[in-house]
Order: sequence, then structure tokens, then C-alpha cells
Amino acid sequence: MNHSCPREFVVLAERLADAAGDVVRRYFRQPLDIADKPDESPVTHADREAETRMREMIAREFPAHGVVGEEHGAERVDADFVWVLDPIDGTKAFISGVPVFGTLIALLRDGRPVLGIIDHPALHERWVGAAGQPTTLNGTAVRVAPRGGLENAVLWSTSPHMFEGDPAAAAAYARLREAVRFVHYGGECYQYGMLASGFIDIVVEDDMRVYDYCALVPVVEGAGGIITDWQGGALGMRSGGQVLAAASTGLHGAARRILDV
Repeated sequence: MNHSCPREFVVLAERLADAAGDVVRRYFRQPLDIADKPDESPVTHADREAETRMREMIAREFPAHGVVGEEHGAERVDADFVWVLDPIDGTKAFISGVPVFGTLIALLRDGRPVLGIIDHPALHERWVGAAGQPTTLNGTAVRVAPRGGLENAVLWSTSPHMFEGDPAAAAAYARLREAVRFVHYGGECYQYGMLASGFIDIVVEDDMRVYDYCALVPVVEGAGGIITDWQGGALGMRSGGQVLAAASTGLHGAARRILDV
């Protein structure tokens, strides 16, 4: 099965990121009305407006494509091509004026991510990954740079609290935390860009949604890294919420053995 990504889709994805960034920057570090979604996570008008803008653009260009978005739900999820959108990944950071929030844009072909963009509107940094091509940061190819074994590895996660819902997962994460050189929290999707650029060795997350991880896959893989669920399964539309990304197969395998729950 051909999982390559046509150039016209990459062009559209970059236009989507441009449009979302224009919206988000207008609201960043401005007074905001903040609402709580049913899962008690925060959402702002910036999230909703940015996703609406992207969905309108996709509908004009490729009306037969499916779309799954964090804010406005799912359409045509059984289509051959499905866009997966997170207008502001890291809404808490965005609300707090911290610039590491990002826009995540993915395109799935037959359920497999073949295109991913991690765009940071406040930092003007954009990673683009497309199947069969090297990942780029602002147009320049980037590559992972593992430091060796776990004992030298830099581990990042968005929050230690994301593991608290499953005692076994929390215990496994604690074991991994003890095995690496040091741990840092709070990177949101930025940490995956940093892994792709050679600054981070491992990222481990739990309680993720499809719009949180699909865009990460082509970015990490196109930079020479590996990203799966905790059991080593490929990430796609129906994956669970556990994500493990690493700068080498050796690091990935070592982390998996510790996280085996």
C-alpha cells in the first residue's frame, strides 16, 4: 500500500498552519474568555476560530476528505484521506502567555499519518514531516541525535499528572524516570519538535487523543526517530492514548521494556 503524501497536500497543510497562526497570534497574551469543555479542559475562542478557518479551507480544496478536529468534531472519518486538527495544542500554556503551545495538523491516508505539521505561531517555528521526505524546521532538514543509552537520555513529558489515571502506567513511568539522565515537564507538542531536531532523546505521554499525536508521527519518523504506542504499535486513528517517541530504536526498545504494563 502506498502511504506517500502528494505535494499538493503539503502545500495546503502549510496554508492551514499560516491561517491558524494568523488567528491565534491575534489572541495571544490578550484578555480571553475561557470556557470549560465536558472533560474540564479549557477552550478559548481562538481554538474554535482557528479550527473553523482550517476546516473551511479543507472543504473548499478537498470536499471529499474527512476531518477530525478537537473543537468541532468529526466528518467523513471513513474517507481515504482524513485531516486531523488541533488548533491549539497546549491551551493552558496559551492562556498563561507561555509560547510553547502549537497547532497540530495531520493528514491520514487509509488510517495512517502521512503528513504532519507542528507549528508554533508565537515562536515562528514550524516542523513539517511528510512520508518519504526528511523532516524540516522552517525549511531546513533536521535529524535526531541520540546520546546513547538510557543512562544518558533526556526524557520529556507534558505533565506527570497525565499518568495518574492508571496506577500501573504511573509506576512504569516512575521506573523509566529513574533510569534516564534527567526529566523535564511542560513541553506540550514542542518537545517532539525538539526530539526531531536532536535535543531530546525520549518523550513519553499518556491520556492522549487522536488530534494530539497524529501530526507527531511523520515529524518524528522523517527525522529518523521512532514513535509508537507503549506496546510498539503504530499510531493511527484508533490508537490508545499512550505515546512513546525516541531518538533511536535502541532507546525506544529500552524504554518499552520498562514501560511494559
